[in-house]
Amino acid sequence: MVCPRCETAVKVALEKMGVPIIAMQLGEVEIATDLNKSQMLILSKNLNELGFELLVDKEDKTIERIKNLLIDLVHYKKEPIKINFSNYLAEELRQDYSILSKLFSEKEGVTIEHFFIAQKIERAKELLIYNEMTLGEIAIHLNYNDVAHLSNQFKKTTGLNPTQFKLLKDKKRTDIGAL
Repeated sequence: MVCPRCETAVKVALEKMGVPIIAMQLGEVEIATDLNKSQMLILSKNLNELGFELLVDKEDKTIERIKNLLIDLVHYKKEPIKINFSNYLAEELRQDYSILSKLFSEKEGVTIEHFFIAQKIERAKELLIYNEMTLGEIAIHLNYNDVAHLSNQFKKTTGLNPTQFKLLKDKKRTDIGAL
């Protein structure tokens, strides 16, 4: 679950099954009772129909938590990102960053840093499309040292510089959960 709408969809799926929810946050749901195998299969099928995957493996949960923390940091925090993401993940997950990094790379085939950059570029695209900020303000908001650094990463990731992207008639965006 990478957005409030996703949380609502999962909540509705659980409520339809009569599963009491204790707590819910991006990527995680705590339920009041254990589900039997049949209930797990039904829940998994219902979530798959919504485009979600039921995660029960500890490593998969950790990877999903990493993704959700970074997506939340980049897309949903109102204030500028002023934190080192590796320290942030290590603190939030209470694990050494090198262990998290190795696990993520092995399971996802990309580094956490690459995933984080992809999220920041998607956010930059969104802000460019909606003309909410200047490129300089976007660079500051996304914790780039300067506009040139943002522009270089933008071009490396999209093949276009931010100005070229802004001039496109059909601006291609990527689903943040699919990055």
